[in-house]
Amino acid sequence: MKKLSGVLWGVVLVAVGVILALNASGVTDINLFFDGWWTVFILVPSAIGLVTNRDKLGSIIGLLVGVFLLLACQDVLDFSLTWKILLPAIVVLIGLRLILKSLFPSVAFRKFKGVQGSPSDSSGPGFKEQNAMFSGANMILSGEVFEGAELNALFGGIQCDLRGAIIQKDCAIEANAIFGGIDIFVPNNINIAVDSNSIFGGVENKTNNGQIEGAPTLYIKASGIFGGVDIK
Repeated sequence: MKKLSGVLWGVVLVAVGVILALNASGVTDINLFFDGWWTVFILVPSAIGLVTNRDKLGSIIGLLVGVFLLLACQDVLDFSLTWKILLPAIVVLIGLRLILKSLFPSVAFRKFKGVQGSPSDSSGPGFKEQNAMFSGANMILSGEVFEGAELNALFGGIQCDLRGAIIQKDCAIEANAIFGGIDIFVPNNINIAVDSNSIFGGVENKTNNGQIEGAPTLYIKASGIFGGVDIK
């Protein structure tokens, strides 16, 4: 998927370069700086993510945000109306995602991209799930076996503290911060691997964990959409 993402970005940059060259030579007169041109920086990454990412929700939300903002800049929609429509649409999408994951747990937590074998799934007794919508939530594990988790923060925040958890084997966390924030505190005796996807947000690994031979690995698949995920 990384190769495909690179190819798609390359095609976009080549297309922009060709248009600029043709404009400069007088062959074409394509205005790249139309009203709302900056929404391209939302639309293009979202469109590429829709093709390359397994989890499509973040890309779909990004596309919705980009399209609505572009229409507002083009005076097709009123800005105040845009957010009145956009916010409920985002909430509905997240709600549908949670419903589908609850109804189909076998496909709810897929293998972490690039990992050989299945490090974690949602059927294990040590699998945790935490959702924070318009609120805050804490998940503090002390002396409990941890086998994976799914964290979803929508206009809210989650603190997940695994420093006292018992991690005996490779496991994974899927963390999605949408207009919110997630802090994940990890022990220093495990390996950490992070795969991130952000749209006007950020995912930051602040740990100093080096590669520990023989130690289990915590795979964190994180996405920040107008929000952030911090691993500490």
